[in-house]
Amino acid sequence: MRTGVIDVGSNTVRLMVADVEGGAPLPVHTAKVRLRLAEQLGESRELPPTALAALTEAVASVREQSERWGAPEPFAFATAVVRDAPNRDEVLQAVGQETGIRLHVLPGEVEAELTFLGARRWMGWRAGPLAMLDIGGGSLEVAVGRGRLPEFAVSLPLGAGRLTREYCNNSDDPPPKKALRAMRRAVRHQLRDVAARVRWESPRTSVAASRTFQQLARLCGAPPGRHGPFTPRELSRDDLAVAVKRLASLPASGRAKLRGISAARAKQSLAGALVAHTVMELTGISTVTISPWAVREGILLRQMEDGAGWWPAPSDLELEEAVPRPAELRVALPS
Repeated sequence: MRTGVIDVGSNTVRLMVADVEGGAPLPVHTAKVRLRLAEQLGESRELPPTALAALTEAVASVREQSERWGAPEPFAFATAVVRDAPNRDEVLQAVGQETGIRLHVLPGEVEAELTFLGARRWMGWRAGPLAMLDIGGGSLEVAVGRGRLPEFAVSLPLGAGRLTREYCNNSDDPPPKKALRAMRRAVRHQLRDVAARVRWESPRTSVAASRTFQQLARLCGAPPGRHGPFTPRELSRDDLAVAVKRLASLPASGRAKLRGISAARAKQSLAGALVAHTVMELTGISTVTISPWAVREGILLRQMEDGAGWWPAPSDLELEEAVPRPAELRVALPS
């Protein structure tokens, strides 16, 4: 069977078409459209009309590609950039009317759980108790568990793009040390209870699954992407500490010239590195393995193993508060 997933993120709209027979989602076509939606948000955090028009055009484009590759009904989802927008219902309605695609909003904890599933399946059962870290543009996801899905999963507003806008969005480039100290204090404060839970779980293996971690690993010496997904890649906390200092000493234009750091993510790479180092420090994680499988693969695995009805949605406008979480995804969250 062939199916597709459309991922609306803070920076890009991505398409993955995959064959999902034989126990693993095997990609046959991928595409992306870079929109940088998060950079177009105003103080209200609403998606402006120009961004909405670009989003609908991008979704229509990748849907056409999905149909050409034999996946006429891709599962489309959005993360923090749409989830946190005050005009979210308007965005969902516009995408549905203009493209015929029903755009689902993943609650942050469900995003963490699905990413954990993708990473767990990539690492295998020999990884034992597993901790998963995922830094996106708008949020940080953390999950830990011993089974197929985590016992603990949480999403925090600590994305690399969000923190860059909040602490480094002025004329100073590179940002002053005062701004970085304030950012790190805020990250440490929000991570305190989550880090305590991760330490209590004592995971045997720790994985990181996001473009932020992939680029940071490459900056710190991991093999390039052209070596393929089966090449082992790791990122140590000590190397990351050096990288934070290096990124903090350079303007965004200088970061874009570093190994692994793309021009599109250069501005937010410093915040991403600071969050990554802080969460590893507080949780006691010394090294993470980079998992090429993340939330998109997690969704494909759920579709493959649990059928098309794994995500029950009661309405055309799926608000986070109204979306019933599948029974297998209901895990205890911190009070």
